[in-house]
Amino acid sequence: MKDIFPLADKLRPAGLKDFTGQEHLTGSDKLIRSYIENKKLSSLIFWGPPGTGKTTLSRIIVKELDFPAVEFSATISRINEIRDIMKQAAQVKQVQGKPLVVFVDEIHHFNRHTQDAFLPYVERGDILLLGTTTENPAYKINRALLSRIKILEFFILNSDDLKHILNKALTFIKAETGVEISLPGKIENIVFNYSNGDARRFLNLIEIIFNIVSETKQPVDEQMVLDVIQNKVSAYDRTGDDRYRLISAFHKSVRNSDIDASLYWLYRMMEGGEDLLFILRRMIRICVEDIGFSDPEALKVCLSAKEAYEYLGSPEGDLFLTQAAIYLAAAPKSNSLYLTEKKMKKIVEKYKNLEVPIHIVNPSNFIATGKGAGKEYVYAHDFKEKTTAMETIPGEIEERDFYVPNELGFEKKIEARINYWKKIKAALKGRVSG
Repeated sequence: MKDIFPLADKLRPAGLKDFTGQEHLTGSDKLIRSYIENKKLSSLIFWGPPGTGKTTLSRIIVKELDFPAVEFSATISRINEIRDIMKQAAQVKQVQGKPLVVFVDEIHHFNRHTQDAFLPYVERGDILLLGTTTENPAYKINRALLSRIKILEFFILNSDDLKHILNKALTFIKAETGVEISLPGKIENIVFNYSNGDARRFLNLIEIIFNIVSETKQPVDEQMVLDVIQNKVSAYDRTGDDRYRLISAFHKSVRNSDIDASLYWLYRMMEGGEDLLFILRRMIRICVEDIGFSDPEALKVCLSAKEAYEYLGSPEGDLFLTQAAIYLAAAPKSNSLYLTEKKMKKIVEKYKNLEVPIHIVNPSNFIATGKGAGKEYVYAHDFKEKTTAMETIPGEIEERDFYVPNELGFEKKIEARINYWKKIKAALKGRVSG
């Protein structure tokens, strides 16, 4: 029998006319079709759920426009490899008359510092960046990079799209193997629902059904399909609204110190196939947004859980998330840091043009020295109190007490320390004025 698997690769369309779905981008007079018809391209990020054609469409665009291109995956490629290629981009453009297309799959896996490496090459037009991501670019991609790139959103495939892919797959299987598979209406719906608009997941299921049919010679029935799926047809959509509703429910349960609810929403996500690093990232955020100095150990617990999970992987490492969730839910709560962040953004916006007081400017050159930089600076370690009456905040700022601790957990000690320094400074100022 011919090797017809994986179906997702064997049936991958080679041209735009064979591409299924995303009509809002590929239809008549739509952006992607316009690019291909006009032989033009700009830097793009394709954002959407897995199995919706992001990678396939990227390759089709490059092929039909006949642009020089290189392809990387952010999950396995190192930025040094990409930098080496980008350094040659100007020469490629000069020789071929077209910019080099750098295609980066799963671009959200590069951190923000790494993403900065693309900026100068995109700005100069040496490269066109084509990136794909399942994560919201507003949270995962640098703003500077986003300002130079169009974001095109992909949506899950609808029933008509899946029906078209199904007919294509069954026709291909019959032509290549002689095996004819029929999916009655109800079974077809079960398969469509299970795939949740993901063509790759859908075709993987068709592969398994084919293997069973070719071995047993039995027609496809409902029980067979449900056994294949193992009754794991989940209502959880890890790429759509469900992901954000459930992670929000988890966050609010932890904030409310409800251990049972926290564990319930955690396991709803885990059993639904959520990326556990996505959950761990939210846990780390909870450490500062809802706990802060009331229990500084919370951050250590979560960072250790992330490190341990990355070391062991699933399923052995899953238990570390349970440990972290229980710790967070049980921890004393404080939003003092969160409120401080909001307050400071307003303060800085209000006073963003103030100069640094001249006495705390470093006299690093003769011009600064001539202006009196550092002249009245007082070194705190020269005094037994380890602080001074010297002001280090611009005098024009009227507001004070930017951070206000609450009275739970370790934050009580932070409050005592703040009050201690206030008392010492007030005494020193009184001594100076007296």
